[in-house]
Amino acid sequence: MTSLETSLDDNVVSPGFEAGKLAPQPAPGEAGVGGAESASQRGRGRAAARLLLRRSLVGIPSLLVISLAIFGLTAVSPFDPTAAYLNSPEFATQAQRDAVTDAYALDQNWFSAWWHWWGGILTGDLGWSSTRSQEVTTVIAQRLPYTLTMAALALISAAIIAIGLGAVIGMRQGGLLDRGCSALATILAATPPFVVSLLLVSVFAVGLGAFPTSGARKPGEDYSFGGLVSHGVLPYVALTVAMIPWLLLSMRAAVVEAVTSDAVRAALSRGIGGWTLLRGHVAPVSVLPTLALLGTRLPELIAGAAIVETVFGWPGLAESLVDSAVALDFPLLAALAVGAAALVLIGSALSDAAAVWIDPRIGLTA
Repeated sequence: MTSLETSLDDNVVSPGFEAGKLAPQPAPGEAGVGGAESASQRGRGRAAARLLLRRSLVGIPSLLVISLAIFGLTAVSPFDPTAAYLNSPEFATQAQRDAVTDAYALDQNWFSAWWHWWGGILTGDLGWSSTRSQEVTTVIAQRLPYTLTMAALALISAAIIAIGLGAVIGMRQGGLLDRGCSALATILAATPPFVVSLLLVSVFAVGLGAFPTSGARKPGEDYSFGGLVSHGVLPYVALTVAMIPWLLLSMRAAVVEAVTSDAVRAALSRGIGGWTLLRGHVAPVSVLPTLALLGTRLPELIAGAAIVETVFGWPGLAESLVDSAVALDFPLLAALAVGAAALVLIGSALSDAAAVWIDPRIGLTA
């Protein structure tokens, strides 16, 4: 019996219904369980598609407003934008400053700069990065794979660990394992990622010498798979640890709530327990809040990646985002900031659509 069928049966159990007997069969003319389930899945799919469409209609204007705010903030910034293009800005002459201003059109109105920047996006020209001395498109193409690989592996690992461990400790609420994991997760949630990163460097890189301290390759060597793996272990662990606490605590709370539900109590009355109860009744309902949380925690993932990549010198876009903000590299900063905002909007929309598609209760009201 599937989890959906079991939950449907649980909902029709009356106080006088004896455990162990079959649920009442549908009357003649009523749709079978399989047909009703198929129709429900199609309805949830359409609801998820409508949700994605609405989020797209809202997301595009949101990106325009975010990018406009970035250029507006740069206009009131007290920093000198020409300093990023001069080797020694404190010794630069006025003629040199004027030449840089004319070459990069730094004296144009910020709204005009924003308008031309979007025009460049439509043609594939994102401008020139002063911190990398490359086209912004080249910087993104070279560094995006490093960030995507690291962030994806960390997010998947954190989700698997948090969902699995959170389900186990939630089923054993109040036990020694539950208290220990919850306390550790609370401590890690209050610990900044750079503290975890520095601790890993101190113990495993400096103390034990088991892993490199920074970078993605040895000096003078080309990038290799083995070098990337050995250099990427510590930043991967740091980023994974930064993502686990909130997901773990959310999964545990959802499991604790599901265990006290009427459906689970009815399953227990029929003698269902252990892993069968967890897999068929508790986990399908409890995992939904955690999936929804994944989309809302993407800003934390991006912020954590920026810190971790900076500490470990990992050649990703998050490190470039920090460098561009420090050096006033506005073309690269704008591209990365808008890209990060787009990633957050897309991730949030996909997580909500997945919840609508999976959970019949949400799908019927979407």
